[in-house]
Amino acid sequence: MRELLIDSIRIADDTDAFVIAEIGHNHQGCVETAKEFIKSAHEAGANAVKFQKRDNKALYTREMYESVYDNRNSYGPTYGAHRDALEFGWDEFVELKAYCEELGVLFFATPFDFGSVDFLAELDVPCFKTASGDLKSTPLLTAIARVGKPVLVSTGGATMEDVDRAMEAMLPHNPNISILQCTASYPAEPENMALKVIETYRNAYPDLVVGLSDHQNGIAMAPVAFVLGARIFEKHFTMNRAMRGTDHAFSLEPGGLRKLVRYLKRTRLAIGDGVKRVLDCEDAPLRKMGKKLVAARELPAGTVLTRDDIALKSPRDGMPPYELEKIIGQKLKVALAEDGNFRFEDLEAGK
Repeated sequence: MRELLIDSIRIADDTDAFVIAEIGHNHQGCVETAKEFIKSAHEAGANAVKFQKRDNKALYTREMYESVYDNRNSYGPTYGAHRDALEFGWDEFVELKAYCEELGVLFFATPFDFGSVDFLAELDVPCFKTASGDLKSTPLLTAIARVGKPVLVSTGGATMEDVDRAMEAMLPHNPNISILQCTASYPAEPENMALKVIETYRNAYPDLVVGLSDHQNGIAMAPVAFVLGARIFEKHFTMNRAMRGTDHAFSLEPGGLRKLVRYLKRTRLAIGDGVKRVLDCEDAPLRKMGKKLVAARELPAGTVLTRDDIALKSPRDGMPPYELEKIIGQKLKVALAEDGNFRFEDLEAGK
Protein backbone atom coordinates (compact mmCIF):
# COMPACT_ATOMS: atom_id res chain seq x y z
CA MET A 1 0.00 0.00 0.00
CA ARG A 2 1.11 3.54 -0.77
CA GLU A 3 1.81 4.94 2.70
CA LEU A 4 4.15 7.32 4.54
CA LEU A 5 4.51 7.82 8.29
CA ILE A 6 5.79 11.17 9.54
CA ASP A 7 6.17 11.01 13.28
CA SER A 8 2.82 9.45 14.26
CA ILE A 9 0.86 10.78 11.29
CA ARG A 10 -0.11 8.27 8.60
CA ILE A 11 -0.42 9.60 5.06
CA ALA A 12 -2.05 7.42 2.40
CA ASP A 13 -4.71 7.42 -0.30
CA ASP A 14 -7.43 6.91 2.33
CA THR A 15 -6.34 9.74 4.66
CA ASP A 16 -6.85 13.46 4.81
CA ALA A 17 -4.19 15.67 3.28
CA PHE A 18 -1.00 16.39 5.22
CA VAL A 19 -0.70 20.19 5.09
CA ILE A 20 2.61 21.97 5.56
CA ALA A 21 2.83 25.70 6.24
CA GLU A 22 6.12 26.77 4.68
CA ILE A 23 7.31 29.63 6.87
CA GLY A 24 10.78 29.61 5.36
CA HIS A 25 12.36 32.93 6.21
CA ASN A 26 9.12 34.91 6.32
CA HIS A 27 9.81 35.35 10.05
CA GLN A 28 12.33 38.09 9.10
CA GLY A 29 14.97 36.71 11.45
CA CYS A 30 12.87 37.14 14.62
CA VAL A 31 12.12 34.16 16.87
CA GLU A 32 9.01 35.77 18.36
CA THR A 33 7.65 36.46 14.89
CA ALA A 34 8.39 32.85 13.97
CA LYS A 35 6.41 31.69 17.01
CA GLU A 36 3.51 33.89 15.97
CA PHE A 37 3.59 32.25 12.54
CA ILE A 38 3.75 28.77 14.06
CA LYS A 39 0.83 29.39 16.41
CA SER A 40 -1.31 30.84 13.64
CA ALA A 41 -0.51 28.00 11.22
CA HIS A 42 -1.35 25.44 13.90
CA GLU A 43 -4.65 27.17 14.67
CA ALA A 44 -5.47 27.18 10.96
CA GLY A 45 -5.12 23.39 10.89
CA ALA A 46 -1.65 22.81 9.43
CA ASN A 47 -0.07 19.47 10.34
CA ALA A 48 3.45 20.86 10.16
CA VAL A 49 5.46 24.03 9.82
CA LYS A 50 8.60 24.12 7.74
CA PHE A 51 11.64 26.36 7.90
CA GLN A 52 14.87 26.54 5.90
CA LYS A 53 18.45 25.95 7.02
CA ARG A 54 21.58 27.20 5.31
CA ASP A 55 25.25 27.48 6.11
CA ASN A 56 25.51 30.56 3.95
CA LYS A 57 29.28 30.80 3.61
CA ALA A 58 29.51 27.14 2.68
CA LEU A 59 26.51 27.35 0.35
CA TYR A 60 27.30 30.36 -1.82
CA THR A 61 30.33 31.25 -3.87
CA ARG A 62 32.29 34.15 -2.47
CA GLU A 63 31.19 36.25 -5.42
CA MET A 64 27.51 35.58 -4.73
CA TYR A 65 27.90 35.95 -0.96
CA GLU A 66 29.57 39.34 -1.36
CA SER A 67 27.37 40.59 -4.21
CA VAL A 68 25.43 43.81 -3.69
CA TYR A 69 21.85 43.18 -2.68
CA ASP A 70 20.10 46.53 -2.64
CA ASN A 71 16.31 46.33 -2.91
CA ARG A 72 13.22 46.77 -0.78
CA ASN A 73 13.36 43.14 0.38
CA SER A 74 16.98 43.24 1.49
CA TYR A 75 18.03 42.75 5.11
CA GLY A 76 21.68 43.55 4.40
CA PRO A 77 23.85 45.40 1.89
CA THR A 78 25.15 42.15 0.34
CA TYR A 79 23.38 38.91 -0.44
CA GLY A 80 25.40 37.11 2.22
CA ALA A 81 24.57 39.72 4.86
CA HIS A 82 20.94 39.54 3.82
CA ARG A 83 20.84 35.76 4.20
CA ASP A 84 22.74 35.84 7.50
CA ALA A 85 20.24 38.31 8.94
CA LEU A 86 17.43 35.83 8.27
CA GLU A 87 19.23 32.69 9.41
CA PHE A 88 18.47 31.01 12.74
CA GLY A 89 21.15 29.09 14.62
CA TRP A 90 21.06 26.13 16.98
CA ASP A 91 19.49 27.86 19.97
CA GLU A 92 16.71 29.38 17.89
CA PHE A 93 15.92 26.07 16.19
CA VAL A 94 15.84 24.23 19.52
CA GLU A 95 13.49 26.86 20.93
CA LEU A 96 11.18 26.74 17.93
CA LYS A 97 11.09 22.93 17.83
CA ALA A 98 10.19 22.86 21.53
CA TYR A 99 7.45 25.41 20.93
CA CYS A 100 6.01 23.27 18.15
CA GLU A 101 6.05 20.20 20.38
CA GLU A 102 4.20 22.19 23.04
CA LEU A 103 1.51 23.15 20.52
CA GLY A 104 1.30 19.74 18.87
CA VAL A 105 2.44 20.70 15.37
CA LEU A 106 5.38 19.08 13.57
CA PHE A 107 8.54 21.11 13.00
CA PHE A 108 11.06 20.43 10.24
CA ALA A 109 13.15 22.23 7.64
CA THR A 110 14.80 22.11 4.25
CA PRO A 111 18.61 21.78 4.37
CA PHE A 112 20.46 23.47 1.51
CA ASP A 113 23.94 22.07 2.22
CA PHE A 114 25.71 19.16 3.91
CA GLY A 115 26.33 21.02 7.15
CA SER A 116 22.63 21.82 7.42
CA VAL A 117 21.77 18.14 6.90
CA ASP A 118 23.92 17.27 9.91
CA PHE A 119 22.43 20.18 11.86
CA LEU A 120 18.85 18.98 11.32
CA ALA A 121 19.76 15.35 11.93
CA GLU A 122 21.22 16.30 15.31
CA LEU A 123 18.10 18.36 16.02
CA ASP A 124 16.13 15.15 15.32
CA VAL A 125 13.48 16.63 13.08
CA PRO A 126 10.75 14.12 12.10
CA CYS A 127 11.34 14.49 8.36
CA PHE A 128 13.29 16.41 5.74
CA LYS A 129 12.21 18.41 2.71
CA THR A 130 14.40 19.02 -0.33
CA ALA A 131 14.15 22.04 -2.58
CA SER A 132 13.48 21.90 -6.31
CA GLY A 133 16.83 23.55 -6.90
CA ASP A 134 18.54 20.51 -5.41
CA LEU A 135 16.79 17.81 -7.42
CA LYS A 136 19.98 17.38 -9.45
CA SER A 137 22.20 17.56 -6.33
CA THR A 138 22.34 13.80 -5.97
CA PRO A 139 25.22 13.80 -3.44
CA LEU A 140 23.16 16.06 -1.15
CA LEU A 141 20.00 14.01 -1.74
CA THR A 142 21.87 10.84 -0.87
CA ALA A 143 23.17 12.37 2.35
CA ILE A 144 19.65 13.40 3.33
CA ALA A 145 18.23 9.97 2.52
CA ARG A 146 20.89 8.26 4.62
CA VAL A 147 19.70 10.09 7.74
CA GLY A 148 16.79 7.66 7.65
CA LYS A 149 13.93 10.10 8.20
CA PRO A 150 11.09 10.52 5.69
CA VAL A 151 12.03 12.88 2.86
CA LEU A 152 9.67 15.07 0.81
CA VAL A 153 11.23 15.83 -2.57
CA SER A 154 10.15 18.87 -4.59
CA THR A 155 10.52 18.48 -8.35
CA GLY A 156 10.15 21.94 -9.88
CA GLY A 157 12.08 22.71 -13.05
CA ALA A 158 12.69 19.04 -13.79
CA THR A 159 12.12 16.35 -16.37
CA MET A 160 11.06 12.83 -15.54
CA GLU A 161 14.66 11.81 -16.16
CA ASP A 162 15.74 14.19 -13.40
CA VAL A 163 13.12 12.76 -11.03
CA ASP A 164 14.14 9.19 -11.79
CA ARG A 165 17.80 10.05 -11.21
CA ALA A 166 16.96 11.56 -7.82
CA MET A 167 14.92 8.50 -6.84
CA GLU A 168 17.76 6.20 -7.92
CA ALA A 169 20.06 8.13 -5.59
CA MET A 170 17.71 8.11 -2.61
CA LEU A 171 15.52 5.01 -2.59
CA PRO A 172 18.32 2.45 -2.08
CA HIS A 173 19.12 4.21 1.22
CA ASN A 174 15.61 5.15 2.31
CA PRO A 175 12.21 3.91 1.05
CA ASN A 176 10.35 6.62 2.97
CA ILE A 177 10.28 9.15 0.16
CA SER A 178 7.44 11.31 -1.14
CA ILE A 179 7.57 13.04 -4.53
CA LEU A 180 5.97 16.49 -4.72
CA GLN A 181 4.90 17.93 -8.05
CA CYS A 182 6.07 21.53 -8.14
CA THR A 183 6.38 24.43 -10.54
CA ALA A 184 9.38 26.54 -9.58
CA SER A 185 7.71 29.85 -10.32
CA TYR A 186 6.70 32.32 -7.62
CA PRO A 187 3.77 32.51 -7.99
CA ALA A 188 2.87 29.72 -10.39
CA GLU A 189 0.05 30.44 -12.81
CA PRO A 190 -2.61 27.70 -13.07
CA GLU A 191 -1.69 26.92 -16.68
CA ASN A 192 1.87 26.13 -15.55
CA MET A 193 1.04 23.78 -12.67
CA ALA A 194 0.92 20.54 -14.73
CA LEU A 195 -1.19 18.76 -12.14
CA LYS A 196 -1.57 15.60 -14.24
CA VAL A 197 2.10 14.95 -13.43
CA ILE A 198 0.73 13.80 -10.07
CA GLU A 199 -0.82 10.85 -11.89
CA THR A 200 2.44 10.29 -13.77
CA TYR A 201 4.34 10.07 -10.48
CA ARG A 202 1.75 7.75 -8.95
CA ASN A 203 1.98 5.40 -11.92
CA ALA A 204 5.78 5.48 -12.03
CA TYR A 205 6.19 5.00 -8.25
CA PRO A 206 3.19 3.01 -7.00
CA ASP A 207 4.64 2.62 -3.49
CA LEU A 208 5.31 6.33 -2.90
CA VAL A 209 2.95 8.97 -1.58
CA VAL A 210 2.72 11.89 -4.00
CA GLY A 211 2.07 15.51 -3.10
CA LEU A 212 2.08 19.10 -4.33
CA SER A 213 4.41 21.93 -3.41
CA ASP A 214 1.90 24.58 -4.39
CA HIS A 215 3.12 28.02 -5.41
CA GLN A 216 -0.19 29.11 -6.92
CA ASN A 217 -1.45 32.44 -5.68
CA GLY A 218 -4.55 30.93 -4.08
CA ILE A 219 -6.06 27.62 -3.03
CA ALA A 220 -8.26 26.57 -5.96
CA MET A 221 -5.87 24.04 -7.47
CA ALA A 222 -5.16 22.08 -4.28
CA PRO A 223 -8.49 20.19 -4.22
CA VAL A 224 -7.93 19.30 -7.89
CA ALA A 225 -4.53 17.89 -6.95
CA PHE A 226 -6.13 15.90 -4.13
CA VAL A 227 -8.58 14.32 -6.57
CA LEU A 228 -5.64 13.40 -8.81
CA GLY A 229 -4.00 11.63 -5.87
CA ALA A 230 -1.85 14.17 -4.03
CA ARG A 231 -1.88 13.74 -0.25
CA ILE A 232 0.90 16.10 0.91
CA PHE A 233 0.49 19.82 0.36
CA GLU A 234 3.03 22.54 1.00
CA LYS A 235 1.99 26.20 0.90
CA HIS A 236 4.06 29.25 1.76
CA PHE A 237 2.61 31.00 4.78
CA THR A 238 2.67 34.53 6.14
CA MET A 239 0.80 36.67 8.63
CA ASN A 240 0.56 39.55 6.18
CA ARG A 241 1.21 39.46 2.44
CA ALA A 242 2.42 43.06 2.55
CA MET A 243 5.38 42.21 4.80
CA ARG A 244 8.88 42.79 3.49
CA GLY A 245 10.35 39.77 1.74
CA THR A 246 10.07 38.02 -1.60
CA ASP A 247 7.84 35.14 -0.43
CA HIS A 248 5.07 37.06 1.32
CA ALA A 249 3.22 38.22 -1.79
CA PHE A 250 2.32 34.66 -2.90
CA SER A 251 1.98 33.16 0.58
CA LEU A 252 -1.30 32.27 2.26
CA GLU A 253 -2.43 34.33 5.21
CA PRO A 254 -4.10 32.55 8.17
CA GLY A 255 -7.59 32.79 6.71
CA GLY A 256 -6.44 31.32 3.43
CA LEU A 257 -4.62 28.45 5.13
CA ARG A 258 -7.69 27.72 7.22
CA LYS A 259 -9.81 27.53 4.07
CA LEU A 260 -7.25 25.31 2.35
CA VAL A 261 -7.31 22.79 5.20
CA ARG A 262 -11.10 22.85 5.29
CA TYR A 263 -11.49 22.45 1.52
CA LEU A 264 -9.03 19.56 1.40
CA LYS A 265 -10.93 17.73 4.14
CA ARG A 266 -14.19 18.34 2.29
CA THR A 267 -12.64 17.10 -0.94
CA ARG A 268 -11.78 13.71 0.57
CA LEU A 269 -15.33 13.39 1.90
CA ALA A 270 -16.76 14.46 -1.45
CA ILE A 271 -14.76 11.85 -3.39
CA GLY A 272 -16.38 8.98 -1.47
CA ASP A 273 -15.59 5.31 -2.00
CA GLY A 274 -16.68 4.92 -5.61
CA VAL A 275 -19.82 2.89 -4.80
CA LYS A 276 -23.00 4.32 -6.30
CA ARG A 277 -25.73 4.08 -3.69
CA VAL A 278 -28.88 5.87 -2.53
CA LEU A 279 -28.04 8.25 0.30
CA ASP A 280 -30.32 9.08 3.20
CA CYS A 281 -29.99 12.78 2.40
CA GLU A 282 -31.53 12.16 -1.04
CA ASP A 283 -34.76 10.60 0.18
CA ALA A 284 -36.84 13.70 0.91
CA PRO A 285 -35.85 15.69 -2.21
CA LEU A 286 -36.39 12.72 -4.53
CA ARG A 287 -39.69 11.84 -2.89
CA LYS A 288 -40.85 15.33 -3.80
CA MET A 289 -39.33 15.44 -7.29
CA GLY A 290 -39.71 11.80 -8.32
CA LYS A 291 -42.81 10.22 -9.84
CA LYS A 292 -45.09 7.21 -9.42
CA LEU A 293 -47.72 5.44 -11.52
CA VAL A 294 -51.29 6.56 -10.74
CA ALA A 295 -54.74 6.32 -12.29
CA ALA A 296 -55.15 8.97 -14.99
CA ARG A 297 -58.87 9.11 -14.19
CA GLU A 298 -61.46 7.21 -12.16
CA LEU A 299 -61.12 3.53 -13.11
CA PRO A 300 -63.73 0.90 -12.18
CA ALA A 301 -62.82 -2.61 -11.09
CA GLY A 302 -62.34 -4.89 -14.07
CA THR A 303 -60.67 -2.24 -16.23
CA VAL A 304 -58.00 -3.69 -18.51
CA LEU A 305 -55.34 -1.04 -18.35
CA THR A 306 -54.14 0.85 -21.42
CA ARG A 307 -51.43 3.50 -21.60
CA ASP A 308 -54.09 6.22 -21.46
CA ASP A 309 -55.30 4.92 -18.08
CA ILE A 310 -51.92 5.52 -16.47
CA ALA A 311 -50.26 8.82 -15.47
CA LEU A 312 -46.84 9.66 -14.02
CA LYS A 313 -47.17 12.07 -11.09
CA SER A 314 -45.31 13.23 -8.02
CA PRO A 315 -44.64 12.53 -5.18
CA ARG A 316 -42.58 9.35 -5.50
CA ASP A 317 -44.39 7.25 -2.89
CA GLY A 318 -45.83 4.50 -5.06
CA MET A 319 -45.09 2.23 -7.98
CA PRO A 320 -42.00 3.48 -9.87
CA PRO A 321 -42.50 4.54 -13.51
CA TYR A 322 -40.10 1.90 -14.82
CA GLU A 323 -42.88 -0.66 -14.09
CA LEU A 324 -45.18 0.97 -16.68
CA GLU A 325 -44.92 -1.74 -19.35
CA LYS A 326 -45.60 -4.46 -16.78
CA ILE A 327 -49.03 -3.15 -15.83
CA ILE A 328 -50.34 -2.28 -19.31
CA GLY A 329 -52.85 -5.07 -20.17
CA GLN A 330 -53.38 -6.00 -16.53
CA LYS A 331 -56.91 -5.97 -15.07
CA LEU A 332 -57.89 -4.02 -11.99
CA LYS A 333 -59.33 -6.11 -9.18
CA VAL A 334 -60.45 -2.96 -7.32
CA ALA A 335 -61.72 0.44 -8.37
CA LEU A 336 -59.25 3.36 -8.35
CA ALA A 337 -60.02 7.03 -7.93
CA GLU A 338 -58.18 9.53 -10.08
CA ASP A 339 -54.52 9.76 -8.87
CA GLY A 340 -54.94 6.48 -7.00
CA ASN A 341 -51.75 4.44 -6.63
CA PHE A 342 -51.37 1.28 -8.66
CA ARG A 343 -50.28 -1.78 -6.67
CA PHE A 344 -49.35 -5.17 -8.08
CA GLU A 345 -51.57 -6.92 -5.55
CA ASP A 346 -54.59 -5.07 -7.04
CA LEU A 347 -53.87 -6.37 -10.56
CA GLU A 348 -54.34 -9.65 -12.41
CA ALA A 349 -53.67 -10.78 -15.93
CA GLY A 350 -56.13 -9.24 -18.35
CA LYS A 351 -58.26 -11.19 -20.83
